Amino acid sequence: MIVIRARRAVVDGAEGPAAVLVSGERIQAVLPYDTPLDAPDDTEDVILADDEVLLPGLVDTHVHVNEPGRTEWEGFATATRAAAAGGVTTIVDMPLNSLPPTVDVAALQTKRAAADGQCAVDVGFWGGAVPGNAGELAKLHAEGVFGVKCFLLDSGVPEFPPLDADGLRAALSAVAEYDGLLIAHAEDGEAVRPASGRRYADFVASRPPEAEDGAIAMLLRLARETGARVHVVHLSAASALPQLAAARAGGLPVSVETCPHYLALTAEEVPDGDTRFKCCPPVREAANRDALWQGLADGVIDMVVSDHSPSPPELKHLDTGDFGAAWGGIASLQVGLPVVWTEARRRGHRLAEVVEWMAHAPAARVGLARKGRIAAGADADLVVFAPDAPYTVGELHHRHPVTPYAGRELTGVVRRTWLRGAPADGVPRGRLLRRGEDR
Repeated sequence: MIVIRARRAVVDGAEGPAAVLVSGERIQAVLPYDTPLDAPDDTEDVILADDEVLLPGLVDTHVHVNEPGRTEWEGFATATRAAAAGGVTTIVDMPLNSLPPTVDVAALQTKRAAADGQCAVDVGFWGGAVPGNAGELAKLHAEGVFGVKCFLLDSGVPEFPPLDADGLRAALSAVAEYDGLLIAHAEDGEAVRPASGRRYADFVASRPPEAEDGAIAMLLRLARETGARVHVVHLSAASALPQLAAARAGGLPVSVETCPHYLALTAEEVPDGDTRFKCCPPVREAANRDALWQGLADGVIDMVVSDHSPSPPELKHLDTGDFGAAWGGIASLQVGLPVVWTEARRRGHRLAEVVEWMAHAPAARVGLARKGRIAAGADADLVVFAPDAPYTVGELHHRHPVTPYAGRELTGVVRRTWLRGAPADGVPRGRLLRRGEDR
């Protein structure tokens, strides 16, 4: 047994003192801080320092691990070590950019085999919806994926092509039949223009907010038509918030995520030629960032997840600084919590709100009932976080430490992490999760 006493712990959406009893892999009880206990002699007593807060392990439902097939980009061993170091105890892996992509049961089995025995945190999987595989989606659901992802424009890899309106309708109809979840990269390819060169302003202009607005409008329309549950990944354009709010107010089962880079970075600060900042959709202007924060505060945006999408340095074309040629993805799995917390506290948000956005809400959306909260019966995934400690982004456990956050001065340090009651110290003891298994 472990007894963790914290003067500050985030429990049930509030911060206060608590004693958390851990027995085996689960939280046995959450008690007042000073509760006397008649515990076994071998009980480990952990008392947090006054500057530390006990948090539930974060849940990141948007991670591109890329293994098998592109393990030189990232792999389960490196990605999950980075996650553990950043206080993330559960990830859900995207169906691309691995080879094969996770678009049928055979590919899912291949991916699980590649991950088995390598993971330092618990790992679940998304399936993929691509042209012609609507008949595979129910099979993937039965095999335990947490939902299926589609692209509404070129994904950047040829083996994961986008859905047109008819293909999206077919996928949504299939998903609705078994009450699954479809998640969408929502940009309209017809509104996106080719980009090239070193000027970041040109790249942003090539992927205007209208591209997201139009694709989201189509997704919402077809979701109403089919009755499917849908989720918008990595929202960048705040201009889409009114239609998303209206859809939810009208009863449509839609949820929305954004990412640390859209909340912390701005187009104005991106140096020309610094392709570490390239992602799709792009980091936009400061006013747009402020509006995304308002969307979080208003509850239109439900959660914050990383969209960790690394690549080898050569694919970033750091030598030429060509935003058109560079791979579009930001590596941030290890640093998401301090990135978001630094900006959140500056805006007057509470740490408990960050926990809601980065732990509880993602877990709830994919049905991981034992994750993302400190409560009796939950998995003992716990994080010791020093929210006032300075942190300079330095050594990273990602396979390639190429990130726009390198050297950035932040606030908040992850000092200790437990995965199901044991130290999450990089040892590969993570489990491969299936939808519905932890109810």
